[in-house]
Amino acid sequence: MRTVAVIALKGGSGKTTVATHLALAAHLRGVDTLLADSDPQKSAQDVLSARESPGPEVAVVSGATLLNTQFAAEGLGKQLLVIDTPAGQVEDVSEAIVLADLAIMVVRPTLLDLAGLVRTLSIVRRLGKPSAVILNQAPVAREGVESPLVKRILKGLDYMQAPVAPVILRSRASYQTALERGRSAEETSDRAAAKEVAELWDYVFARLAESRQAKRA
Repeated sequence: MRTVAVIALKGGSGKTTVATHLALAAHLRGVDTLLADSDPQKSAQDVLSARESPGPEVAVVSGATLLNTQFAAEGLGKQLLVIDTPAGQVEDVSEAIVLADLAIMVVRPTLLDLAGLVRTLSIVRRLGKPSAVILNQAPVAREGVESPLVKRILKGLDYMQAPVAPVILRSRASYQTALERGRSAEETSDRAAAKEVAELWDYVFARLAESRQAKRA
């Protein structure tokens, strides 16, 4: 079983949107998935409880119960555990990172998000975990040209030597409207959003495979 921790110490980054879409992407591809919702707001649980068709299983957890949840998921034969971590709770986030095979850090293209990433990146590096930064809610590129805001953030991430994923999730209404019904953007008619989610899943899946090979080496 592989474990992915989705992290953003700063609230409002769209962390739950990313975590839920990753869990749904895995489920839609036949991966037996458990989404561990450790955020006190329980947004991931609320999202998937609105789903009409079968979806990934959800468990409401805390930092103190994450390890037991991971053991239980493995015992049940789950193939993937996605942890939606709480914003601002360093101890619980650190516990999730310790258990993860891959830490996904979510940031929006704002200076406040970039500043908030500094602490998260420090924790991930100290724990020596494979990681990636996902740029979320970014303006749509016009004719292939990124907005000045996105360019500045990407430059800042490069300066921080942050491991940036090659996939950018854009600011699209379909992400939220889909989640209102417990669905993924891949299950909507928005082809651009569906493509972004599919590419994000392919990237995460490849990184998890690398992690597995590294452990075997």
